[in-house]
Amino acid sequence: MLACAARTTSRRCTSRISTRISSPVFFTSSASQRKKGDKPEDRINYNDKFSFSDVPDSEHANYKRVTANDLEHERHPPRRVKMLVRDFIEDSLYNPNYGYFSKQVNIFTAPDPIDLSAVRNTAEFEAEVAKRYASYGEDGDGPGKQLWHTPTELLKPWYGRAIAQCLVSEYLLKYFPYEDFVIYEIGAGNGTLALDILDYLREDYPDVYERTRYNIIEISENLASLQRQKLCEVHPCVTVHNKSIFRWDIREPAPCYFLAMEVIDNFAHDLIRYDLRTLEPYQGIVTIDKHGDFSSYYTKVTDPLISSFLALRRYLNHPPPISRLLKLSSTFRTFYTNLPFAPNLSAPEFIPTRLLTLLRTLRRNFPRHRLLLSDFSSLPDTIPGVNAPVVQTRYQNTTVPCETLFVRQGYFDIFFPTHFENLRDMYEHILAQPLPPADVAREAAPRLTPLSTTASPLAEGNSFFSSYQPKTRRPPMDGVASSSGLPVGERKSQVYTHQEFMETYADVRKTRLRSGENPLLDTYKNVKVLF
Repeated sequence: MLACAARTTSRRCTSRISTRISSPVFFTSSASQRKKGDKPEDRINYNDKFSFSDVPDSEHANYKRVTANDLEHERHPPRRVKMLVRDFIEDSLYNPNYGYFSKQVNIFTAPDPIDLSAVRNTAEFEAEVAKRYASYGEDGDGPGKQLWHTPTELLKPWYGRAIAQCLVSEYLLKYFPYEDFVIYEIGAGNGTLALDILDYLREDYPDVYERTRYNIIEISENLASLQRQKLCEVHPCVTVHNKSIFRWDIREPAPCYFLAMEVIDNFAHDLIRYDLRTLEPYQGIVTIDKHGDFSSYYTKVTDPLISSFLALRRYLNHPPPISRLLKLSSTFRTFYTNLPFAPNLSAPEFIPTRLLTLLRTLRRNFPRHRLLLSDFSSLPDTIPGVNAPVVQTRYQNTTVPCETLFVRQGYFDIFFPTHFENLRDMYEHILAQPLPPADVAREAAPRLTPLSTTASPLAEGNSFFSSYQPKTRRPPMDGVASSSGLPVGERKSQVYTHQEFMETYADVRKTRLRSGENPLLDTYKNVKVLF
């Protein structure tokens, strides 16, 4: 398998070592800034104690509470502040001045695709990938090139063509020729996926290409500029929006397809733990002291987004990660928490609060979208905790995983696995909810197309043909008929393995090695697709 396959095909791994770092001195700024003659302090950059007090250190309690948005204009990582864990992660990854994706990342890109038909077997394929990685040169002292690859780059153009075939098949079935082919992509990287999709459409579906509008929503200014250079002249149908999806406020009334390929793994999560005596959730707070060192403490949940996620999880019957016996018996909880050295908090759990924000954005601003999302369903070398991330960096051409989230901002990749079945349930539930009154009030008049209905609202007569509503289909949207002309809702999303999806839409003959092995099907075993 590929070197990255040693990490269950984690995209960012080029090699791995068994050494873990808990507090890497080469990334801890406080030691280098200590004045000469100061007494050395024994400090570490994390707190893994299971017990807690809801009264934090008095100095930390007086720190200013900030969010990632508050820190956008800071030139250097802040001191003497506190924030939610999701704000710490978002600041570490996306701060425009020192964030990981703003300053550190290099996306593995080869000038020419690998000719898979000429490769003997998987070992030779791995050697070719390693050779192309080596072309980036040796790292010097300190943090190395933060280099990682995606299936788009590694298996171009065939990966992008499979995505294009999936989208165009749906479009031809439902909307052609009455509607434009509208695509939105977030986190488009170097623009390779967009290029492969549009090249394929121009070559194989010229009539569809003429109706295509491709929109990229990119938070990184550097990547947005690169995407414009790479795409806009070759494909004038491309528009690049240098904006965070979480600040998107433009409503797209037309049917569209929304791509999120290996994006949500870098969405910020919140950290919660449950009081084992009462089962009450507590939210994690990160504090950064005057030296730049980190501590954490827990308070009762007051954040609206965390509260909303926990309420949705309860509604969907997604159980919290607490022992069934502890949940059933208060007597047993009392006995357990009174044992010597017993923790009074559950294990740390990372909850995808920013993912919930994305789903709400799609519901509000893209009411007729179809989501195609792919990402990791599991990861090795994660830090301790439930649904915990991998935290890693490259040092002297070696990928080094860490055991803590609390590392210097901007130098470490932080990426999470996704529970795809839970994601599907959340997504379908949110799409089924009515829009808030404020959003309904600002909606324009209904969009009339040859596929629109002009009769009475479907909400009043959608049971005319049948009172049966299949569980695999969404409720029909008011004023919008299906491709059959009947008031039948869209098909609900389903979860596929990477191999199942590629066997359906990819031309696997073109990616087969001479030995019969197929890296497009075999490499990404820990990836799933929602569509």
